[in-house]
Amino acid sequence: MARDEPLLAQRPSSENSSIRNAEEEDALLTGERTNRSRQDRHPWAFWREVGLFTWALLATTAVIVLAVVYQHDTGRTNPDSKPSWGPGGKPTGKRNLIFMVSDGMGPTSLSMTRGYRQFTEGLPIDDILVLDGHLVGTSRTRSSSSLVTDSAAGATAFSCGFKSYNGAISVLPDHSPCGTVLEAASLAGYKTGLVVTTRITDATPACFASHVNRRQYEDRIAEQEIGEHPLGRVVDLILGGGRCHFLPNSTDGSCRADDRDLVSIAKEKGFSYLDDRKGFDSLNGGSEAKLPLLGLFAEKDIPFEIDRRTQNDVYPSLEEMARTALKILSDATADSEQGFFLLIEGSRIDHAGHGNDPAAQVHEVLAYDKAFAAVLEFLEQDSTPGVVVSTSDHETGGLAAARQLHYTYPEYRWLPGVLANASHSTEYVDGKLQEYLATKTSKSSQRSYARELLEKGLGITDATDEEVDALIDDDYPVASQYVFADIISRRAQIGWSTHGHSGVDVNIYASSTKDAWPLVGNHENTQVGNFLADYLDLDVDSITKRLQSSGSWAPADAHPASSAARPFTWLGDPLSEDVRTEGLDTYHGDFRKRGLDVDGEEGCDCGGVH
Repeated sequence: MARDEPLLAQRPSSENSSIRNAEEEDALLTGERTNRSRQDRHPWAFWREVGLFTWALLATTAVIVLAVVYQHDTGRTNPDSKPSWGPGGKPTGKRNLIFMVSDGMGPTSLSMTRGYRQFTEGLPIDDILVLDGHLVGTSRTRSSSSLVTDSAAGATAFSCGFKSYNGAISVLPDHSPCGTVLEAASLAGYKTGLVVTTRITDATPACFASHVNRRQYEDRIAEQEIGEHPLGRVVDLILGGGRCHFLPNSTDGSCRADDRDLVSIAKEKGFSYLDDRKGFDSLNGGSEAKLPLLGLFAEKDIPFEIDRRTQNDVYPSLEEMARTALKILSDATADSEQGFFLLIEGSRIDHAGHGNDPAAQVHEVLAYDKAFAAVLEFLEQDSTPGVVVSTSDHETGGLAAARQLHYTYPEYRWLPGVLANASHSTEYVDGKLQEYLATKTSKSSQRSYARELLEKGLGITDATDEEVDALIDDDYPVASQYVFADIISRRAQIGWSTHGHSGVDVNIYASSTKDAWPLVGNHENTQVGNFLADYLDLDVDSITKRLQSSGSWAPADAHPASSAARPFTWLGDPLSEDVRTEGLDTYHGDFRKRGLDVDGEEGCDCGGVH
């Protein structure tokens, strides 16, 4: 019996094997098969082999030299310098920039939504979202104070191009304001706009048109957005929710802490004002608009898309607002040497993540995808060149498109059909449940109603008694909205690791790599902000200097004595000394969540609906 040899054992060479190897190499180099003996070889074969060897040697040497030169040049480059614009060079002349933020949307959000859409619409596996076809890179999201950013610090990186602490609205860690790309664009002659589905005073839009020490100062943010700002009015168009921060506290539907009527003040400053669907429709797609324009279509946030679609006569969609804003700004700059800068945020992807609501999230991502497609269509048809860049400030929820339900090893699956059965968000059904529980009916009636909500709202027909009792138990340690979300998530086998944010890298999308070449690859989120300013040739640093020289500026209602007491009083009360603005925290030996205190309570500083 022959002895087995290792697969890679070296065998003794022979003259014949050497000839065979040479012939194989010859075939690889020339593309011609050979089957000649050594005696059959022509005399010129030797010189051909010498030529091929020489050519290979020279080519290898050239590659090495070029690599060394490139390495030397890149080694001399300042790491903070602006990256090359690549093919075609940097755009010049009049141009428009649309920046889209998919708040809270991580890579798994796309995977889940893509799978959901393919399932519900019977599409093939290679049918993808519009966003999928425009992926150009990824963004690293940490803030100056944590590896897990909040929306305020994340949006400050986009608007100012600097890292700052969680909770900062375009304020640096040293508590001085930083100029934003929107402010620089406005002062350079561009028209500007903000379109969101949450409150217009929420963190992301706030970071482009206001400056406060803490994101909770939404009353002050509203004041700055309508022009009570050191630079004057910098926003021409505002569409979204958050009406309650513009109404005096003596008015129904107000959430202000004072009696200032910002709607009246905005009108005095020249704003046209809209507050309902009828007013939005009167814009006729944007052709009947007058700038500046303030449109506040919800008291707080516009409902989740899964709920809004049944209230279309009350609230416009993100796509409708985006198309209208693009038309308005395009018409307004038709005869101008400058174009426009527009921020569009799919704000409530984040809220669906905070609530761990997978059905609400897929509809939010689909709505955002439609808005992105609408922007692409506008860019293709508009006579002014432009680019759309889209990314997320962070991921929310630690979403996983799989979930282990038992101790035994899991099957590999998640079930989009469960989400397809839901007609409403967990926020909506929980609101209905709380209204019913407030009537103080019997436990049996409460259980029956909870089961009815599960079936009609979420499509769940097999809820256990334990799950139903958890929904109606006032002493249950988990909020009932989270219980609703867990019931549907478990059945869909969708996993969540947190009701807060995560530190995962997020995707960057663009209308073309040609116009967004510097964003190809993996980048810090501040580099996204740098790109926005660089694309429009804006001097954001000069805006920062102007803002920092306005330390004594104060809002119209501020007390003169308080304004003179310290610089930058207009940013709000200073943070306490124990609030970390730079450097990472360390493990304290407990599991409690730490954050900025809000009205004496621990706050998540994440923008979630908690």
